[in-house]
Amino acid sequence: MLADKDRIFTNLYGIHDWGLKGAMQRGAWDDTRAILEKGPDWIIDEMKASGLRGRGGAGFPTGLKWSFMPKKPDGRPHYLVVNADESEPGTCKDREILRHDPHLLIEGCLIASFAMGAHACYIYVRGEFIQERIQLQAAVDQAYEAGLIGKNACKSGWDFDLYVHHGAGAYICGEETALLESLEGKKGQPRLKPPFPANAGLYGAPTTVNNVESIAVAPTILRRGASWFSGIGKPNNVGTKLFCLSGHVNNPCNVEEEMGIDFRELVEKHAGGIRGGWDNLLAVIPGGSSVPCLPAEQCQELSMDFDTLRDLKSGLGTAAVIVMDKSTDIVRAIARLAYFYKH
Repeated sequence: MLADKDRIFTNLYGIHDWGLKGAMQRGAWDDTRAILEKGPDWIIDEMKASGLRGRGGAGFPTGLKWSFMPKKPDGRPHYLVVNADESEPGTCKDREILRHDPHLLIEGCLIASFAMGAHACYIYVRGEFIQERIQLQAAVDQAYEAGLIGKNACKSGWDFDLYVHHGAGAYICGEETALLESLEGKKGQPRLKPPFPANAGLYGAPTTVNNVESIAVAPTILRRGASWFSGIGKPNNVGTKLFCLSGHVNNPCNVEEEMGIDFRELVEKHAGGIRGGWDNLLAVIPGGSSVPCLPAEQCQELSMDFDTLRDLKSGLGTAAVIVMDKSTDIVRAIARLAYFYKH
């Protein structure tokens, strides 16, 4: 169970001010220049040591992904692209970051871009996220006005521009190469790999695509140290994670918890338990609708982490936990999801 002092998203529920002043009171932008002065190699090594795995679904080590960007400049610009196209059914965590803690993301964009030699970053926001985009853009404007991003960002000597791009609401644009196509103004369809984005991504230049949550946790990890983050959770599945609990629970919610928390504890502590009691559980989709269901008997002692769920032939995905009780017609539920993906 995660201690309050270890929470990264301290305004997840929007109780406090989402703007720059409130974010700074919560510790964002605290001497960001000092982090940048330690240099790109230190940042990437620290991210590797933290054990952070991508929070967009695949769980690929974030520091390793950053290290794939070419070290020697070849005349092409580098780009960071943040995937805020949260379209996976059941997932609603990035939305809360954009709405309530956007400065965590903006600061993360600056630090990650600097580490990968990118002077520009694009945040691709889902088409249906109107208010979220307005709020994010307002926060970006605040950061520009305060000199935190833009020319000589945080007085570090690094020039950094951040662009908020609004998609048109196509599910497929959550796939990183389809997102790049859409960002370039083309039809959002996946590209063939290789080449991978780190070699030829946006506009044919070296690009890294990361999920909102992966980037938003980076500044806190670098401030508090890799060993702090890697000390939470289980081996190879470390740190804090945002879980979205929905379906047949008494209190659907978003919550930040430690990776590898027991499923039963997660549901009973934060979501008020399963509707009709624990014995009424039929199945769980543990990571958003594109990962396979787990029947109730596999959920008795279930650790919510990447490796455990992979071994059960499912996945943690985005940690969108969809709970189904015995009133569910499972065939109808799966047919409905299949129809969504067909469409």
